Amino acid sequence: MIRILLADDETMMRAGVRAILASDPALDVVAEASDGKEAVDLAISHRPDVALLDIRMPRLDGLAAAAEIRRVAPATAVVMLTTFGEDDYIAKALDVGASGFLLKSGDPRELIAGIHAVADGAAYLSPKVARSVISRLQGGRIARGAAARDRIEGLTEREREVLALLGAGLSNAEIARELHIVEGTVKAYVSAILTRLDVRNRVQAAIIAHEAGLVA
Repeated sequence: MIRILLADDETMMRAGVRAILASDPALDVVAEASDGKEAVDLAISHRPDVALLDIRMPRLDGLAAAAEIRRVAPATAVVMLTTFGEDDYIAKALDVGASGFLLKSGDPRELIAGIHAVADGAAYLSPKVARSVISRLQGGRIARGAAARDRIEGLTEREREVLALLGAGLSNAEIARELHIVEGTVKAYVSAILTRLDVRNRVQAAIIAHEAGLVA
């Protein structure tokens, strides 16, 4: 069972999202918050697997709440849910450590798929968001590629293999099966990779993998 914290200041929106999540018996909304500060408090008390946060909320906005949740409850993955798809929101969400970014206007199936993906240790961006991120990466590709290759220089051969599969969107369990190792070992490799690359989350590591040419 995947335990979820749902935070949105609009009661009707929370009800709609909760109804979508209820269609999957593997998902359980264990707490709801109407502002960012309450979301942080509930993340501490309930320790959910996933925190689903709206970006615009009172007292503490979703981005600030995401950063605080990642600090006080690092085992809780964060997914941003918003009506806004602008690049600055996407960049900020990834920078504070969010593992997923979904648009409220997206397909409900994307919401469920995204929750499962981040709970399984992977990252998930809605297709529209993914296209935006890829578009942003087009500019300065040569310079970015050289910088990314420098950053992965210190990784071991096995760490590069794990990074390449991470960049391809595989979860920890899928990487373990691909490399014929246990999932706990994959988690250790991923943690070491994030530290060596000095990045906060799998999305940022995946971008480096692409820029460095580890992923076709």
